[in-house]
Amino acid sequence: MTASHPGPPTSEGADWPSDWLRATLGFLSLHALSAGPSYGYAIISELERHGFGTIKGGTLYPLLTRYEAAGLVTTEWRAGDGGPGRKYFALTDRGRTEVKRLSADWLRFTELSKRYLDGQDTKETTT
Repeated sequence: MTASHPGPPTSEGADWPSDWLRATLGFLSLHALSAGPSYGYAIISELERHGFGTIKGGTLYPLLTRYEAAGLVTTEWRAGDGGPGRKYFALTDRGRTEVKRLSADWLRFTELSKRYLDGQDTKETTT
């Protein structure tokens, strides 16, 4: 990467614009559950490890609760190993379908954005 384009923030100090994270956190958290059931802190750690910065539980948990109400995830309390229990979240069939749909939409959107930013937009504007 060049000095004028340093690349994405690292997980140690990610500083993405907050509106970008608000727009993608739901999709990214559903994607994190694609590997199997998980709990909030593990989802947060997964996203941080992949360079999205630190996500606050107060941001993630209400989102997961909305997804539960929408039928995209289910929840289950599991006993902790010598500590308190944890609330695990798992994708439903509907949630897996939504992750696939959102993935395809996101890839189309980012490719379109990249072409536009690179000046490769094939549609000409007429006035």
